[in-house]
Amino acid sequence: MTQSESYQHHPRQAPPGEKKNRARMLISCPDRSGIVAAVSHFLHEHGANIVQSDQYTMDPVGGMFFIRFEFDLTDLERELPVLQEDFNRVADRFDMKWSTFRASRRKRLAIFVSKEDHCLLELLWQWQAGDLDAEIAMVVSNHEAMRPLVESFGIPYYHVPVTPETKAEAQRKHMELVADKADLIVLARYMQIIPPAFIEHYPNRIINIHHSFLPAFVGGKPYAQAYTRGVKIIGATAHYVTEELDGGPIIEQDVQRVSHRDDVDSLKRIGRTIERVVLARAVKWHIEDRVLVHRNKTVVFN
Repeated sequence: MTQSESYQHHPRQAPPGEKKNRARMLISCPDRSGIVAAVSHFLHEHGANIVQSDQYTMDPVGGMFFIRFEFDLTDLERELPVLQEDFNRVADRFDMKWSTFRASRRKRLAIFVSKEDHCLLELLWQWQAGDLDAEIAMVVSNHEAMRPLVESFGIPYYHVPVTPETKAEAQRKHMELVADKADLIVLARYMQIIPPAFIEHYPNRIINIHHSFLPAFVGGKPYAQAYTRGVKIIGATAHYVTEELDGGPIIEQDVQRVSHRDDVDSLKRIGRTIERVVLARAVKWHIEDRVLVHRNKTVVFN
């Protein structure tokens, strides 16, 4: 199945001409002989030219196999539906889970943020520079603080207060805002628990940045936990959101060394740089269709 048309928001983000006829195919299936040959032969028969291919097996005997193809196909808009319909025969033979995406259809992002701006700023800067090939459809916050910053980029900003008394109404408003307008939800230091109904609506399409090297220091105040424990390395983790708190499939992580001289404030300062870089990488890889999820793990063709 293919993604819906992208929301065209910013003229500087127009897709490059060479992407007009480019598509991506992601496949996961039980490993067995002949998978790559079958897919490659199928694409060749349908006039597609493979320009990039990545593959990985968990175990050649009884494990799972993962493939990512990028290919060019003349008159893609007309020919891709035919290719998709015909590919079901190959997919059924190998028990494949698969999806295709048009490279020119950029994913629409809804960014959720609270009071900290560093992760949001990194995404905005990369988007403005053309390094983040997506549409930022909106920014949603439980505070008003980021409105001037966001609106200076020409991006819609929505303030949805969240209190114990208004959580149900906030959830309804969130769903209303993003419905049919967002392909990916990015939690850029959004300090609220995401309700199960929202997660169920966007499986493996909500990315969170957690300010620790998971699985260490799950939950709140991880830098204070790290300081108390006396760690020598701190990190950040970008992961898909599931109902298990900070337990979803990990997309990207990074670390930096610290010492006994670093107090909690110093750890937070160092951590902000790690967080912004890790989140931006994870978002970039997702929107470029480089991530496959299997159970609670990811395969990332980066």
